[in-house]
Amino acid sequence: MENIIIISGKVNYTITLDPGVWIFDDRRVDLTTHFSTKEKKLDSVEEYTKAVSKHWDREITEGSISPPTLKAEKKFEKEKVLTGTFGIPLKPFLLNSEPTSDAQSLVIHSTVGDYVIPLERAFDLILGFSNKGKPLSTDGPIHVYFGDGSNQENPLKNVKGFSAK
Repeated sequence: MENIIIISGKVNYTITLDPGVWIFDDRRVDLTTHFSTKEKKLDSVEEYTKAVSKHWDREITEGSISPPTLKAEKKFEKEKVLTGTFGIPLKPFLLNSEPTSDAQSLVIHSTVGDYVIPLERAFDLILGFSNKGKPLSTDGPIHVYFGDGSNQENPLKNVKGFSAK
């Protein structure tokens, strides 16, 4: 239970987060490239439409049997998950907690002290949860990165929870 993260305070719903399951979440980002590349922000409908179109085009041109290249792609993705360094945006979890209208800031609780940031900036935070395929057990369970990558080399570590104030 020491790996459980809670979002509490001035929120309508207290949210409990388990970083151990984020490796399976499609919202995860590769921290080795996330801050160095400008990713296009696609909405979920557009992203889904493009994925379905790509699959449909592949079936039309190659048939419904998976070609060797598709199998190699799947193997590469599995290997990447087992050896990658990943994070996940805080925004969807923060939105689900529904901060109250009088919430102005987010307090990041860690074993070395608390950090207070404006709530608007909190929506851009990235929560690091794995390093080279391993959970952050020594100084985790999560690391907090600012959305602009300004603390990429020195993230907030030993984070134990969040509370809206």
